Amino acid sequence: MPRVRSRSTVPARFASRITECEGVAAMVVKKTAAKKTTPAKKAATVAKKTVAKKTVAKKTGAKKVVAKKTAAGAVASAVPASRAADEPGVLPVRPGEDPWSAAEVLQARAELLAEAERLRAEIASSEASVAGLLRDSGGGAGDDDADTGSKNISREHEMSLAATARETLAQSEHALERLDEGTYGRCESCGNAIGKARMQAFPRATLCIDCKQRQERR
Repeated sequence: MPRVRSRSTVPARFASRITECEGVAAMVVKKTAAKKTTPAKKAATVAKKTVAKKTVAKKTGAKKVVAKKTAAGAVASAVPASRAADEPGVLPVRPGEDPWSAAEVLQARAELLAEAERLRAEIASSEASVAGLLRDSGGGAGDDDADTGSKNISREHEMSLAATARETLAQSEHALERLDEGTYGRCESCGNAIGKARMQAFPRATLCIDCKQRQERR
């Protein structure tokens, strides 16, 4: 093996060169190590940020779900239990009254359907009469004041009849909807039973006697 000379035996002109080379080699090693370490640190930092984002997303999602459930519960609890739809086929009655029988429910439905059909025919007749009066008034240039006044009164009367019939028809259709929903016979104001006797006398009633009297006093 060749004998390695110690630095003390190397000439002075080469010793400075060797020192410079060693310094350059040390700098290269440090830069290489720094480059290798930097990507690892960046990867670790990115991994930590990703985990943090996922954790925040999970927490936010949980809060949103809880908020939705809470809102739904609030809406459900805001509706009084007395105003909720009754069981199908079971209509509310006042204390001391007999329950609605199937035949009585069918009779109430038949009366409301017949009334709705009659009102539709009445509305169509009134609208036809109004159209005829408007047509006659347009061609009555030679009519005197009495004729013109009579036609105006007839037209207003027919229009009033049609408006009343439309309102009653809307009430009848609403009563049929309440029958389908199982809320027929329940007061829409206080939620108590209107009363079987009152519903049979006024099939379109939506308020009990107390609430109706309170409404009329306003």
